[in-house]
Amino acid sequence: MNKILYPLIATALITITPFLITFEKGQDIVRGLFDYSILIILLFFVYVKERVTKKFKVPVLSLLVLALFCVAVLDLQNILACKGWNMEWRVLIPFLTCLIAVLMILPIKAMSLNSISAFLFLSLMLHFGMLRFFPEQAFYEFPVATFLARKSPDPDWARNNLTLDFRKKNSATDSVSITRYHVDSIRSNVIVLVESWGIPMDSAMFAKELSVFNGSKKDHGIHFRMYSRTRTAEREDLLDSAWRDSTRRRDSLFMPKRFVELGYNTTFLFGGDSTIQWRYKYIRNIGFQNAIWMDSTTADFVMAEKIDSLLSQPDTYKHFIAWTTRDTRFPISDDPVETEKLYYERLFGTLRIIADLAKKHSDVRFVVQGDHEPILSPLKFQRKFYRRWVPYVVLN
Repeated sequence: MNKILYPLIATALITITPFLITFEKGQDIVRGLFDYSILIILLFFVYVKERVTKKFKVPVLSLLVLALFCVAVLDLQNILACKGWNMEWRVLIPFLTCLIAVLMILPIKAMSLNSISAFLFLSLMLHFGMLRFFPEQAFYEFPVATFLARKSPDPDWARNNLTLDFRKKNSATDSVSITRYHVDSIRSNVIVLVESWGIPMDSAMFAKELSVFNGSKKDHGIHFRMYSRTRTAEREDLLDSAWRDSTRRRDSLFMPKRFVELGYNTTFLFGGDSTIQWRYKYIRNIGFQNAIWMDSTTADFVMAEKIDSLLSQPDTYKHFIAWTTRDTRFPISDDPVETEKLYYERLFGTLRIIADLAKKHSDVRFVVQGDHEPILSPLKFQRKFYRRWVPYVVLN
């Protein structure tokens, strides 16, 4: 058992440590638990240590340790590139984790080559099998492939690079703290996260989408999502403030908790089961007093009626309501032409529902945002959207 347990622990140490050190409160775990390349290197390190003749042992082990360090550095670079951070002193992280990992597996006896090959193959099949049930939490990470993909020429360069004119026209910002800057602490607020609402590269289509809110629109713009995850967006949009305590640990306050202290009634709505993306595990921790779920997929107009009912109650409470829509959830179709037709039908339907609700309750502040572009759509349709840029609209 130790023959595989210790290499796995050592692999997890090298894989997870840099992610935890760069972790920010409210962030989601969006990477594999074990680095497949590092696990291979560690298993063969143990094999070479035990089975290779003394003449070749030292140079081969040295090459394996160097490869181990290089892969760990590539993995760290992938993490830092997503955050836009520089390497600087952080190069010490892979150095220390690799050193500890090597020391950890030195006493371990080697497995046979057949056993190593069988384990790597079966665990890789486990990785692909788990992706079918837990697509947001991979078992393995593949840093070399990620690094090469990140460095290779991008055929969709335009999707990643907004023009200066487009940025200025649409008040582009890299910040995700949109909700915090636009909520109103003296009246009721409704925060809407529109599923798969990205920014089309067709500027005329984007203008048509925004025109739905004419009459109630107070402000609008676009901002960048670091991760294309709905549940990550739900937390990002509701983060009020973050800080480090006296022990240097990160802590945070979410807006629902702050508004409860101000005497608000806080409610989260989702037109689906609470187990989808494990919302039941974190929605109440964010600070909502109430959560409205549905046993099956429910159309957006039904959820809008529930919000209308809450806002129409003759009570003295002010409301802080968050709603994640469902109608534009993918997959919609395998055909890109049909996907485009159905997507825009559903999207405009949802946007009009929100616009009508905001007009009816003109005394309520609405902050409407996209969670990510249509990432699960056919590639031909997906390429019609800017990557990781989403719109926001402030109403009333």
